[in-house]
Amino acid sequence: MEWQMRAIRGATTVAENSVEAMREVVTELLDELENRNQFQPSDIISVTFSVTRDLDAIFPAAIARARPGWDNVAMLDVQQMHVEGSLQRCIRFLIHAYLPASASIHHIYLRNAASLRPDWSLPQPLQTSQQAVKSKV
Repeated sequence: MEWQMRAIRGATTVAENSVEAMREVVTELLDELENRNQFQPSDIISVTFSVTRDLDAIFPAAIARARPGWDNVAMLDVQQMHVEGSLQRCIRFLIHAYLPASASIHHIYLRNAASLRPDWSLPQPLQTSQQAVKSKV
């Protein structure tokens, strides 16, 4: 079987800037990621979490590190660039992982973040690079 480095994207929103609320939504997001995509944390190369400037109660990576097998994953938290009128209280991730080349990738957009990528609101297989270039996605 051929393996490739693949990217998985996702996002969610949180009702308030609190440790409890952020823990709930990050756990929900990562649970959905693991349920829809067939991989192990040992397959993950790195995860970048970004949060909007209105979230600072806890690092999403700290929440992820508490998950079984995630403590050895390289993770980074950054602040998302602010654009006036953009989605508030949003947590995003970009994961790079080694996965079978034939594996379907399901990007996860939950809660109000589903509006960011309505085309990915249902599980979608990863497009081929040629299709991705044509659609500019």
